[in-house]
Amino acid sequence: MIEGDSLYVENITGDGNQFTVFGAGSTSTVNLLEKSFSCREYDLVKIPCAHIMASLRSKHGDEYGISIYEYSSPLYKAETYLLAYFESINVVPIKSEWCVPEELLRVNILLPLVDTKLGRKKRKCVKGVGENFKSKRRNKCSICKRSGHKRTICMNNNKS
Repeated sequence: MIEGDSLYVENITGDGNQFTVFGAGSTSTVNLLEKSFSCREYDLVKIPCAHIMASLRSKHGDEYGISIYEYSSPLYKAETYLLAYFESINVVPIKSEWCVPEELLRVNILLPLVDTKLGRKKRKCVKGVGENFKSKRRNKCSICKRSGHKRTICMNNNKS
């Protein structure tokens, strides 16, 4: 309301429903009759913004504080909250009063086959940009130049 008091309001049609609001570096068009506002702030939170407050002040005078509830979403009204919580939702009776069909009582539900390990999940270390990448060295034969064995057990070893 305080921010809306500093804005300049011009009535476009003269009927007190369409306004152009100037100030704070922006211009906004307000149509109170159709509840259409060029300001996107109202579309997000559904509470009258400063542009709407300035238009209501221009239309209703200094007693515009009560009229803001007509332009707010019903979610923000006390009656909506009271109606939402008027009745209990999903009340569960005491276990002795439950009425469970016999075929459901005979069903044996097995636990899922999941091995839950305690502790944090171990992850591979990811090398940074400046770190060297060391490749795994594998055994390489000096005679046949193949990997997987050494020269002491090489089949091509002709020491006879």
